[in-house]
Amino acid sequence: MNSEKVIFNFFIVLALTLNFGFVFGAIEDPAHHPVYELFAVIVVNLIATILKFGDRTQVGAILLSTSLVALLQLFVAAIIWFVANYVTGSGLTPAVMASIVSLSAGAVLANVVSVILLLIETVMLRR
Repeated sequence: MNSEKVIFNFFIVLALTLNFGFVFGAIEDPAHHPVYELFAVIVVNLIATILKFGDRTQVGAILLSTSLVALLQLFVAAIIWFVANYVTGSGLTPAVMASIVSLSAGAVLANVVSVILLLIETVMLRR
């Protein structure tokens, strides 16, 4: 068993499951979407993206693109959270929280595409 592949796959699947856990819940309720979970999602997605830089195949390029899309959406969600809490002082209103969760849901979709591509690549491998 290739330990490099295990670690690579682990972080891709962990990125998806953590992101799904953050999105799951009432979209406008901040109690269902803790900031620490969003932070963990960003860190794990960042690690998964860094691990994808070594792959020089076409599938690797698509995997990297999906990770970059997920990171972009998660960074924007974190910026909105920060601005709402510390710049405008309005706090996490239902509209702000819905925006944050919607962006995170887009990142979930990008992570789902990543996992599907990973599964397709695994099925296509020939021994």
